Amino acid sequence: MRWRWKLAGGPPVLALALVLTGCGAAEESAPVVVSSLTLAPHSPTPAPGQPTGSAAPVAAPSPTAQAAVVPTVDPYPDQALIDHTEWTDEIDGRRLHVYPTTAGRKDTYPAALDRAWSEVLTSAPDADTPGMYDQFRCHWEWARVVAPDKPSWNLEPWRPAVGYDATVAAFCNPGGPER
Repeated sequence: MRWRWKLAGGPPVLALALVLTGCGAAEESAPVVVSSLTLAPHSPTPAPGQPTGSAAPVAAPSPTAQAAVVPTVDPYPDQALIDHTEWTDEIDGRRLHVYPTTAGRKDTYPAALDRAWSEVLTSAPDADTPGMYDQFRCHWEWARVVAPDKPSWNLEPWRPAVGYDATVAAFCNPGGPER
């Protein structure tokens, strides 16, 4: 399925969404709303009144729709968000595989990110570096939405700490693609 988008975050965020969508995300007919990103199914047939080759604009989500996406109360307050972590040695270096629980894949409560990172650090204290946190946050905020069935989120300590925005621009993998 092809997607059209409305994006306030700029091309790097769009590129992340497009690449990760191609990495096994389930096809759905409803739009996916993530922060300032709205992905909607794209039809090759233009909407009535639209010239050939242009996509119809995607409307910004209503305040009611956004309230449904970002809960005001954590729906999973007593559930673990991370099942386990596992360090492996790969061709590029060490890699921490983070295995989220079902709650960790679905919890959109804003404070859940910090709770999930705390669970990662309880399991793997040596993951506590700025670059690893940015990779984790990128997976939490983007990858789990567009690739919800990815078995693990892979974080590598050898990747450069370039800040969150640059990590997103690098598809959660600053310093080169994942192998």
